[in-house]
Amino acid sequence: MSEDQEDFDLNDLDNKELVEQIQDDLYDGLDEEVAEGVEILLGRGIDANDVLGDALVGGMKVVGEDFRDGILFVPEVLKCAAAMKSGMVLLRPILAKSAIDISLGKFVIGTVKGDIHDIGKNLVGMMLEGAGFEVIDLGINNPVENYLEAIDEHKPVIMGMSALLTTTMPYMGVVIEEFDKRGLMDEVHVMVGGAPLNQEFADAIGAPAYGRDAARSAELAAAYVEANR
Repeated sequence: MSEDQEDFDLNDLDNKELVEQIQDDLYDGLDEEVAEGVEILLGRGIDANDVLGDALVGGMKVVGEDFRDGILFVPEVLKCAAAMKSGMVLLRPILAKSAIDISLGKFVIGTVKGDIHDIGKNLVGMMLEGAGFEVIDLGINNPVENYLEAIDEHKPVIMGMSALLTTTMPYMGVVIEEFDKRGLMDEVHVMVGGAPLNQEFADAIGAPAYGRDAARSAELAAAYVEANR
């Protein structure tokens, strides 16, 4: 930390300036500074939901845009997500107590059966959390039964499937076919993604949404929720 930063006092900023500073600190992946800024805003009586939306989700929106545009890369985004979580640690108990809906809804995500790759999925999960979703991560190598159980247990608004191998991509179609048979396609929005996928494949298997990258997936998911509220 530079000498200037050591002398810098977040308490000297007004609320608008502090929100902007939290966004900047989140972008720089500064955990302690983000947490301190959130604590100050809460101490001033700012509503926890406003702190979440304006400071944290607002900051992650910029991170998502710059990741999409190739300005930020995976290591930086991971640091940004960790900084966001440091603020969420303070907000979650308050939001839960006041029964405020702290997210855009639940998003179940998992890599499909036969595929053990998870870096892309994990990045999507972080971007979704940054957008305001509650993410339920099923991990890797998920058969259709895992997705069905997760839908039944968590009642998500969106369910996402990831694949990195061309050999595991078709299994997404198996899951969607089973969902269709059970009438679940009307209950949950399905999104697919992964390096080898494209829109043509998503259309061919009947997937309602295709996220070409982590940032775009988060944007599409948020837009879907907003459009259906």
